[in-house]
Amino acid sequence: MAAPALVALAHGSRDPRSAATIKALVAEVKTMRPDLRIETAFLDLSKPSFDTVVDRLVKAGFDEIVVVPLLLTEAFHAKVDVPGAIAAATSRHEGLKIRATRVLGMEAAFLEVLDVRLREALKEARVRELDALVLAAAGSSDPLANQAVARLARTWGTRHKLPVTAAFASAAPPAAGEAVRAFRAEGRRHIAVASFFLAPGFLPDRAAELAIEAGAVAVSEPLGAHPEVARAILARYAVGAVELVPV
Repeated sequence: MAAPALVALAHGSRDPRSAATIKALVAEVKTMRPDLRIETAFLDLSKPSFDTVVDRLVKAGFDEIVVVPLLLTEAFHAKVDVPGAIAAATSRHEGLKIRATRVLGMEAAFLEVLDVRLREALKEARVRELDALVLAAAGSSDPLANQAVARLARTWGTRHKLPVTAAFASAAPPAAGEAVRAFRAEGRRHIAVASFFLAPGFLPDRAAELAIEAGAVAVSEPLGAHPEVARAILARYAVGAVELVPV
C-alpha cells in the first residue's frame, strides 16, 4: 500500500518570487523523502490550484492525501480556506481521504532560521552591533494569531538578551516602522528587523520598506527554502499520515 501523498498547500501570491520560493522549499522536502509523492498547490493567485493537484493524485491512484498548510499562524486561511478547499475536493472524489495537519506555525527551530537570515542581512549591511530587534510578521484580524507571534518574539529576544517587539504588516499594530521608531525614541540606534514570512511578496516588502525608512540598520529575508522548514513540513506530514490509519 502506497504512503499517502503529501500536498504542501501555500496561500499563493501575485508576486512570482513567492511561488518560486515555495517550490524551492518543496524541492528541499523532496530531496529528504524521495520515496514520497509530494506536490505543491496554492489556494489562490498561483498555480497549480489545490483542485488540480488533487485530481492529478486521484488519477495516479492515490486515495489518501495529507495536506500540510504552509502558513505560519492559525488565522483565517487555516481556519476557513483550507477546510473549505478540502471539503470541496472530497465531495468531488468518492472514497478520497484528505487529512489537513496543523500549520507550520511557531516552531522553535524557526528561530534558528531567523538567526541565519538575520546574520546574512547584518553581514551585507556591515552591521556588527545591535541593541534591539523587531520580528515582522503578516498580521491577522485574529488576536490569537498575533499573540502567538508576540510570544515567539519574546522567546527570540530572550535568546539574544535584547529587547524585541512583534510588528505586523497588516490588520494589527504596530507596523514595522512604528516598532523601529519606538525603539529609536528610547535612544536605541542599532535596530534590526527579522522577516517572519515564509516567502517574498508585497507584505514583507512593505514591512522592510517601512522599517528602513524608520531607521532600521538591517532587514532579513523571509525564511524561504531552509532545511529546518522542510523538516517541519515532514514532521507535520508524519502526524497526518498516522491519523489516516484506521483505528
